[in-house]
Amino acid sequence: MSIKVSLNHQISYQFERPVILGPQTIGLRPASHCRTPILSYALNIFPCDYQLTWLQDHYGNFLAKVNFPQTTDYLKIEVDLIAQIQPINPFNFLIESYATHYPFEYEPRLAKELSPFLEIAESGELLKNWVEIHRQQDIYTSNFLLDLIQKLAQDIQYQIRLEPGIQTCEETLEKKIGSCRDTGWLLVQILRHYGLAARFVSGYLIQLTNDIPPLDGLPGPVYDNADLHAWAEVYIPGAGWIGLDPTSGLITAEGHIPLVCVADPQDASPVQGTFEPCESKLDFSVTVSRYHEIPRVTKPYNQEQWQQINYLGEIVEDNLQRLNVGLTMGGEPTFVSIDDFESSQWRVTALGEEKRKIAWQLLNRLEAKFAHKGGLL
Repeated sequence: MSIKVSLNHQISYQFERPVILGPQTIGLRPASHCRTPILSYALNIFPCDYQLTWLQDHYGNFLAKVNFPQTTDYLKIEVDLIAQIQPINPFNFLIESYATHYPFEYEPRLAKELSPFLEIAESGELLKNWVEIHRQQDIYTSNFLLDLIQKLAQDIQYQIRLEPGIQTCEETLEKKIGSCRDTGWLLVQILRHYGLAARFVSGYLIQLTNDIPPLDGLPGPVYDNADLHAWAEVYIPGAGWIGLDPTSGLITAEGHIPLVCVADPQDASPVQGTFEPCESKLDFSVTVSRYHEIPRVTKPYNQEQWQQINYLGEIVEDNLQRLNVGLTMGGEPTFVSIDDFESSQWRVTALGEEKRKIAWQLLNRLEAKFAHKGGLL
C-alpha cells in the first residue's frame, strides 16, 4: 500500500537593494536512481524574468542553470513534487560473487572508473583509529555495511547545525556530535579507507507518522515532516550505489529522495551562485502533506467503507450459495519472539533451543484445547 505526499520546498533571499545576480546553479531535482516514484515535479523561480537550461553533470545529477538579465532585490526558488511513498526493501539487490564477502577488491577497470570516489581526503589519527577498531574480515558485505552505519549512529550524536560548512572527520569524532552532513562526510571517508567507493548525497528525507505505534524500537516521528538531509552511498559490484544513512543507522529506503550525489560535499549545495556584495536575509522551509492515501491494514476503514465491504461480501456469499460452492481456509500458527527477534533462530535457522521449547508449549496448549481424545504428533 502507498501514500502519495506533496512536498513543498522554498528558499528565498532578500537583498537590501537591487543587485546583479550572477549565474545560479540549482540542484533540487530528484536523481535518476531515486527509488521512490516521483509522480510530478515543478521548479518555480522568482523573479520571473530569467533564462533556464537543464543539464546533467559528469556525475549524472540534474542541474538547472539560471541567468537573470535584470537587477532584483530578491530571489525565490520553490520546488513542488508529489512522491509515492510505498514500502521499499532496502536489501533488494544482488552482489557479484567476488564481492559478497568483505574485504574484496574492485576489478581493475571498475576501480579506474570509480577513482574519484576512492580518493582519501582525510587521514587523521582519530579517523584511522576508528577504521582499525571496526575493521572486519570474511563477513557478508551487506552485514559489514549495516554494522558500520549502526556503530556510527551510536558513536555520533545527531545535532541540527545551522553554521555553514562541514566539520572535518577529526572534529566530528572528537566532539562525538555532528549534523547529517558531518556524519555523511565522515562515513564517506571511512568507506574509502576500507577501499570502498563512496559518494556524498544531498536530498530530501520524508518521515510519516506510523498508523499504529511499533511494539519495539523507536516510536518514530510524532507528525509528518520533511527536510533537506545528507547521507552517503557506497558502490557494491552487482548492486550498484547503495544509500547508507549514518544519522539513523539504516540503509536508505522509501523516505530518502536523493538530489545531488558527488565525490566532494562542496559540490552538493542545493543553490550555488554569486551576487553583488550586500546584506541579505535567507529564509527556507520544507513542508509535506498527504496528497492521497490508499486504505491500509494498519489504518482501519471508516464506517461507510465497512458498509460497502459488507454489502459486497453479502452479494458474493449469495452467489456462492446459489451456485452451491463451498469454500474452506487453512492456516498454520506462526510465532516470532518479541524479545529475541534478532537471533538466527528467529530469522534464518529452522530450529533453536528457545524455539523448540516454545513450540512444545504451543503444541501442548493446542492438544489440550483441540485434541481431547488423542495426541498430536
